[in-house]
Amino acid sequence: MGGFGRYLAAALAARFANEGMGMAVVLLALERTGSAAHGAFVLTAWLVPNILAAPLAGAAAARTRRPRLFYVGALAGFTAAAATLSLLLGRAPVALVFAVAALGGTCGPMVTGGLSSLVTGLVPAGPGRDRAYGWDASTYNASAVAAPAVVSLVAAMVSAGPAMGVLAASTALAATLAATLPYEAPSAGGPRHGALAGAGAGLTALWRVRELRAITSATTLAFVGIGALTTTAVLLATGLGSPGAGGVLMTAFAVGALAGSLTLGRMTSVEPGRLVRWALAGTGVALTAAAFTPSVAVTAVLFAVAGVCDGPLLTATLRIRADYAPDGVRTQVFTLGAGLKMTAASVGAALVGLAAEAPAWMLVTGIAGLQFAGALVHVLTIGRRPAPGMAVTGPSAGFATAPAGRRSPGAP
Repeated sequence: MGGFGRYLAAALAARFANEGMGMAVVLLALERTGSAAHGAFVLTAWLVPNILAAPLAGAAAARTRRPRLFYVGALAGFTAAAATLSLLLGRAPVALVFAVAALGGTCGPMVTGGLSSLVTGLVPAGPGRDRAYGWDASTYNASAVAAPAVVSLVAAMVSAGPAMGVLAASTALAATLAATLPYEAPSAGGPRHGALAGAGAGLTALWRVRELRAITSATTLAFVGIGALTTTAVLLATGLGSPGAGGVLMTAFAVGALAGSLTLGRMTSVEPGRLVRWALAGTGVALTAAAFTPSVAVTAVLFAVAGVCDGPLLTATLRIRADYAPDGVRTQVFTLGAGLKMTAASVGAALVGLAAEAPAWMLVTGIAGLQFAGALVHVLTIGRRPAPGMAVTGPSAGFATAPAGRRSPGAP
């Protein structure tokens, strides 16, 4: 596999920092200003550019003649922003803090989808690459479990400033490891008319390639629900008489997702589209059951089951993007997909804030319903496939077919 082991270490270190930023920023703001809301505003300043930068970052990564410098630079930018925030937050003018957070946020897409797009150049196509994406997905899940816990522990033992420093050190390690990876040369078929044109090509691929359109539509819809899950878990635990157990429920979900990605996510014998539908439907069933349980303990078990079902979803998503993204726009497809899911999660978080007075069971069943809806959207979007050998003509030619050497999922 060459540099894949180093890639996994780099991805884990980078995503550990990414997952820990939310907790670290809020804790640091609370410690220095007494206001968690101030931390939420800083976090928003970090996240919004992350979303907006996704298409441009992917296009720029595909066009650059020096991809190693681009990736290392993005990780170094993340490092510098986290380190600077650890010093300035609560001490410097608010406008300066927001500016630093915004600059750091523009590096975010390369930590998520951008890094994942490198796997195709590190592992040959086939079952080995499918398993590689299972390991890649596990770095997201492992980070989601470990990062908040480590940040909270360091903040409790020392203070929130050093906790933020741990995240900066983690991305510095990721940048160092990324510098040692092999990188593919820019594709001859890649976009050559600027970042905006490249972003347009990525969006075109997401729309015209049926498999990409299906997975993007399904996961974006489902992530509206996932974005609402943290707040809803707190409300659900409060309704069960344990207001502090919301974190327990989300930890159970994250641990389950990690287990799911390391087990079910590595089932390369299952076509990834089918795995997507199973994962969404299974998550919906488990969350529906969790809405009506009588105790936190039983609810936590069902949240863990929901996580196990959700775990393979990311693996399957990465496999589909790698298999069906045209060579010239692969990085854009990865960063755009990640950006759309983040946007959907932000929308979900906002919606549940507006609906926080509703019964918690109703909110949880609504989240479950979005998982079922995502599975249905995937089924309807994939639809019936063209007969073998049918030619593709017109403006979508070159985008609407399966990759060379790969059968369309479900084809005989």
